[in-house]
Amino acid sequence: MSLPTQPEPYVPAEKSLSEITVRAFVLGGILSIVMGAANTYLGLYAGMTVSASIPAAVISMAILRGILRTGSILENNIVQTMASTGESLAAGVIFTVPALVMVGAWQDFEFWPTTMITMLGGLLGILFMVPMRRALIVERPDLVYPEGVACSEVLIVGEERGQGIRAIAVGVGLGALFKLLVSGVQVVQTVVEGAIARGRSVFYAGSDMSVALMAVGYIVNLQIASLITLGGVIGWLVAIPLLGGLEAGASPLEHANELWSSQVRYIGVGAMLVGGLWSIWQVRRGIVAGLAGLRGMRDQDGAEATLRTERNIPFSWLLGLFLATTFATFLFYDIFLNDLYGAAITTVLMVFTAFLFVAVATYIAGLVGSSNSPVSGMTICALLIASGVLLALGIKGEEAILATLGIAGVVCCATCTSGDVAQDLKTGLLVGATPARQQWTEIWAAIIPAFFFAPILTLLHHAYGIGTGEPGSLRAPQAALFASLAEGFFGDGELPWNMIAIGAGIGVALIVVNHFLEASGSSFRTHVMPVAVGIYLPLSLDIPIFIGGLLRYFTSRNAEEGSEARDQGVLFGSGLIAGEALMGIGLAALIASGVALPFVLVDHWLPSLVVFGAIVAYFHRVARRS
Repeated sequence: MSLPTQPEPYVPAEKSLSEITVRAFVLGGILSIVMGAANTYLGLYAGMTVSASIPAAVISMAILRGILRTGSILENNIVQTMASTGESLAAGVIFTVPALVMVGAWQDFEFWPTTMITMLGGLLGILFMVPMRRALIVERPDLVYPEGVACSEVLIVGEERGQGIRAIAVGVGLGALFKLLVSGVQVVQTVVEGAIARGRSVFYAGSDMSVALMAVGYIVNLQIASLITLGGVIGWLVAIPLLGGLEAGASPLEHANELWSSQVRYIGVGAMLVGGLWSIWQVRRGIVAGLAGLRGMRDQDGAEATLRTERNIPFSWLLGLFLATTFATFLFYDIFLNDLYGAAITTVLMVFTAFLFVAVATYIAGLVGSSNSPVSGMTICALLIASGVLLALGIKGEEAILATLGIAGVVCCATCTSGDVAQDLKTGLLVGATPARQQWTEIWAAIIPAFFFAPILTLLHHAYGIGTGEPGSLRAPQAALFASLAEGFFGDGELPWNMIAIGAGIGVALIVVNHFLEASGSSFRTHVMPVAVGIYLPLSLDIPIFIGGLLRYFTSRNAEEGSEARDQGVLFGSGLIAGEALMGIGLAALIASGVALPFVLVDHWLPSLVVFGAIVAYFHRVARRS
């Protein structure tokens, strides 16, 4: 059976169009900050982020072609590339950096350390991924890179002058209004939930009132939304009732939350760990291909490629940037830890694990997309590798916690960035972009937004609280997990290893079932990571994601497969996410400034369900227009 071949690029290699222009660079830089801020809020709230490529491409086309009546498809590609890179940094930051506050190592989000973790991780993700472009993108058309293909379709269809901007604009407005009703005047409750007791067992039901999470479910499709909800069912409707332990007179709701926090969520940790290890094993050939790609770039250095669409950043520049970034990382760790020996060990561990997981993330992004990449599992693996080495070297206490989380932060940023960069380079391959120009703008897009994450995190922490566990706070699920693991290895914390072992068993079972489903030709698969994330999240977060997945299923059954360029629901959902997130940040600024908000405080669940249901119905109407 022969492998598929790459299609001809939309812009032929012999033709040159404007790519990096002042207007494209400025617009891309602004969107990288805005999308990064929106995904920061979403990730802290729900532990998930979504790709910014498609909405950024539509906004770019609407401004450059619709308003300014200028701009080429390759300029629009540069804009979405920068926005996507900035957005991907958010996942790396919010999955790890808040853990430093949670363990008490920081009292607040320190500007320079946060900025350096973000910037250095993002740069390493790009620099490690670039040599793999030919081996894993150009020469592997069987690796689909679904978000990259969808975005190329949007750009090509977008020659129709920014079609779809209205769906995004309406989504932003409704998302912002909904968040205002939730956190500004509190007409809508944050969550509608309850629990009942049967004997010593507790049964919980509830749902967050979040249109952003519903949009996430729509974007990731019903299959992934179902797997996330399956994880929630395993955790909340199976594990919690089986654990029981409710004392007479105790609150069932509080007991359910306590069991989840102290025991059940660690089942998700075990499943994530298995998912990460399995991913490494699956893509072992891709790692070898990445090393071969690095050797191939070195051999070609100094000889400019004959075709514009084959030119990467020269190997000499790539090597120089890598050495500079690695040395800067060593200096950062030295200042961060105040220990030269510890900084050297930490840097070596970081470089090794970062390259390993960048290769894994790139390959997985090609197979199932960046949204389904097991970043949490890979970061847990990186944390375990770092912890094992540091323990073997006798490094303990607060220094070991700082070193471990410092490694995890940079590796997570590198891993998240590389998956999105791979999607962007696939988009560029299909539309006929110049790879080197994309890669240079990606480097700038890893630098510019990095300076904004510490202020945004500080603002959100002061307004809502990050990982405090208080009602209305931002849970930061992954960061809470990494904080618990670090304290369990080096501090006073204790880990429920029995729960982690059960989760590992569930992960293995899911892999076995997935193997049989794949062999039978079934389109449904049991990917480990979505189920693990569902176990680790509160069930109330899983429910709106499932509702969004159902919306996607019922509105797109007759649509052309994979036609996200014409799916108004994807664009409207992206707007909902951005609107809710940006209003959340805006309200945080008012709260932190001491501005008194005009709270109405409607303490009843019915208005919440009515308002949420109305937006669900409108979402359905918009999506059916696709």
